[in-house]
Amino acid sequence: MTQQLIFLILGISLVTMIPRWIPVWIVDRFTPSSWVKDWLDNVPYAALGAMIFPGILSVQKGQPFIGLIGGIVAVGIAYFRLHILFVIPGAILTVLLLKNFL
Repeated sequence: MTQQLIFLILGISLVTMIPRWIPVWIVDRFTPSSWVKDWLDNVPYAALGAMIFPGILSVQKGQPFIGLIGGIVAVGIAYFRLHILFVIPGAILTVLLLKNFL
């Protein structure tokens, strides 16, 4: 039983280590072109947008414009390069006001 457990732990550790080490070996041997670097630089923003946008549309069931207006307010505040501590409460306050008065 203990021998099987040791092999299981070693197998699990091997399976988790391989996907972590492959990029390290590839990055050292491969230099991507400039357009690949530019494309990869935009992946975090695209992923963040993909995670946030469905939530914006589902703030109020049947009234997706409330979340859209809150998102637009957040973008507008962020456009002026205000701190995130102003962007988030501004968007939240907008959504709360629209939900309570519409």
